[in-house]
Amino acid sequence: MDPFRRLTRIAVAASAGLATACAGIAVPPLSPPVPAGWRHAAPQEQASPVDLRGWWHAFNDAALDSLVEAALRDNLQAAEARERLLASRERARVAGAAYLPHLRAKAEDAIDPDASASFFVTGFDATWESGLFGRRAATTRQARGDADASAASLQQVHVSLAGEVVRNWLELRAAQQRAATLERVIELRQRQLDQTRIRARLKLATTQAVAQAESERAQAGAELSEPQSEIDRLAQGLAVLLGRNEPDPSWLAPAPIPSLGTLRIEQAPADLLRTRPEIARAEAEVLRAAGDAGVARANLLPRLGIGGSLVWSTSLSSHRLTRSNALSSVGPVIDLPLFDWGARRAELRARQHELQASVYAYRQAVLQGVTEVETGLGQLERQRERQAASERAFESLANAERAAATRVRLRLASPGDQIESQLALAQASLAMADATTARGLAFVSLYKALGGAPLPEAAMTAAGATH
Repeated sequence: MDPFRRLTRIAVAASAGLATACAGIAVPPLSPPVPAGWRHAAPQEQASPVDLRGWWHAFNDAALDSLVEAALRDNLQAAEARERLLASRERARVAGAAYLPHLRAKAEDAIDPDASASFFVTGFDATWESGLFGRRAATTRQARGDADASAASLQQVHVSLAGEVVRNWLELRAAQQRAATLERVIELRQRQLDQTRIRARLKLATTQAVAQAESERAQAGAELSEPQSEIDRLAQGLAVLLGRNEPDPSWLAPAPIPSLGTLRIEQAPADLLRTRPEIARAEAEVLRAAGDAGVARANLLPRLGIGGSLVWSTSLSSHRLTRSNALSSVGPVIDLPLFDWGARRAELRARQHELQASVYAYRQAVLQGVTEVETGLGQLERQRERQAASERAFESLANAERAAATRVRLRLASPGDQIESQLALAQASLAMADATTARGLAFVSLYKALGGAPLPEAAMTAAGATH
């Protein structure tokens, strides 16, 4: 056999073996540490299904539903995250283009070394890098990791945005109800003060009792400023979440606090891994780190490709074509690293350590998510029990107030006794409103921990349809 052909076959076989041996660095198994079930989940027969993509519908509040939809569509941070996701996807779409044939046209002037003539040179250059030794796969992983991380960032914005809109809305309604109840308390305290002053003029009450009634009336008036300030702050916060510069006047009209009623939920661990954006981002970081390590490993080996050119030259001195008008060339392109004081190997070891660190970070993200969900489930159940207890207490005091009103009508009790019953009922109303709000906020926290929100594709489609 011709020695040249034999050498060629040996070189090809060696290159194929080397390419197989150095195909790249595999993505390590992640083994997410998820529990078999939730300790604080409701019994299956009592549980109600809740849509992770639209969990706020459980409040049965049409105004809240429209607010969340508007925020997901118009919020400026969501719009920014959508654009960044589109940008990363564009880069990922052409990540492998660096390893496809490239053709470039050029035109330039050139001068002979002896400066006796100058030329105008035009032509084409062509290059094709092979992307062997796992370089192309690693580059694709880097781009996919960036795109997946951008998608996780958009999903995190959606999760946070939905949670904050619901939180602000619940707290706004609670502040409005608290303000209305405190106005009722002020009215009752004023009536109590008026009656005490009349009793003092009739020598049936002391000046100390009048001073006490005046203090309670003033204290009730002072307490009203807090919910009024909260209403202003929360309404403006809602406007910002919806990408507006001022709140809608309709938000300021008092309305009942949205309630979950008898809802009890159960979620599967798989939902956590599928929807929690912090876990998705950690997984994307593992993919990107594997790509970085793959590129570092490929950098230890030659970069192989094919290059060629075709050029024409015209003499600028004689304004005519030269005798050697056209020149073409084609051949292999080899970039072979020889000696760099171990920098490339150190970079590979560093990238491998970063890859392992990203795996640990992924597992930590899963553990953190499990902890938040488990805590959220327990907190939601405790707040459900608190709300039920506060509702029972309110109903008992409502019965007592009705009995006191009947006794006053029958002249078996004084109007002052009825005012005391009404004040106690107002305080119970405040406690019940606080319990209802706390349960709603626990529900929000749980679904933020689960990553509940519309997926990026659905939100981007909805936003594109309106814009």
